[in-house]
Amino acid sequence: MIVVPGVAAEAAGCCSSQPQTPIVMTPFTKPLSVLLDIEGTTTPIDFVYNILFPYVREHVKPYLEEHLASTEVQADIRDLLQENAQDTRRGLNPPLIEGPAEQVSLDAVEAYVRWLMDRDRKTTPLKSIQGKIWDQGYRRGELRSQVFEDVPRAFKRWRDQGKTIFIYSSGSVLAQKLLFANTEAGDLTPSIGGYFDTNIGAKKDPESYRRIAAELKQQSSAVLFASDVTAELDAAASAGFQTLLCVRPGNHPQSPASQHAIVNTFDEVFP
Repeated sequence: MIVVPGVAAEAAGCCSSQPQTPIVMTPFTKPLSVLLDIEGTTTPIDFVYNILFPYVREHVKPYLEEHLASTEVQADIRDLLQENAQDTRRGLNPPLIEGPAEQVSLDAVEAYVRWLMDRDRKTTPLKSIQGKIWDQGYRRGELRSQVFEDVPRAFKRWRDQGKTIFIYSSGSVLAQKLLFANTEAGDLTPSIGGYFDTNIGAKKDPESYRRIAAELKQQSSAVLFASDVTAELDAAASAGFQTLLCVRPGNHPQSPASQHAIVNTFDEVFP
């Protein structure tokens, strides 16, 4: 049983000086797999927005200049061209990118990448480019990722209990692997059984979770999904997943989550 004192008001975006009644959640059916979001779930939001994203902004043009001939970068640029055209048709007035991928203005691509990041877009080509830039940063020793202090011991405990851990994030699979391989607590990737990104589908779409269950060859009810965003949890629950709302320091306030269990730390999950 999970007992979480005083998180209801915080999860709902409320503030109160009065003591909160402890919330007693229905016990989980023990899952075979634990599927985890990253930002605000395993990793502080501040790390993403104050370290990782600024690193991309600073290095996007130099990276593209150095790797423009790469087949993978060319594919990302072609996808960005398509997204840019869609944004233009929708009247969103993005910085315009013109020409074939091999001849685009890198200043225009940089401006569009920044424009997308300003809007916190989760699209695949943006996340792919971000992952490649972070890869370079980790390899150069300029980046070291952060996880909440309870994450490494939870990973060990869950593995010892026979559970398999998977990651589902809007960041590319490359970016996910880099983050967990380069944490201040060491390399956590040996504890992780697999990774999913937006190639499987959007995180607020129930069909994405059905695809994940099919990939895992498990019943949806055998998977517990943990996230800091109720809309993602709602989608997962619609697909039959068990769900868990993470209320962490610095997380964005969420709407009331009556159907989701709530925790502040993974120490409360299958202790």
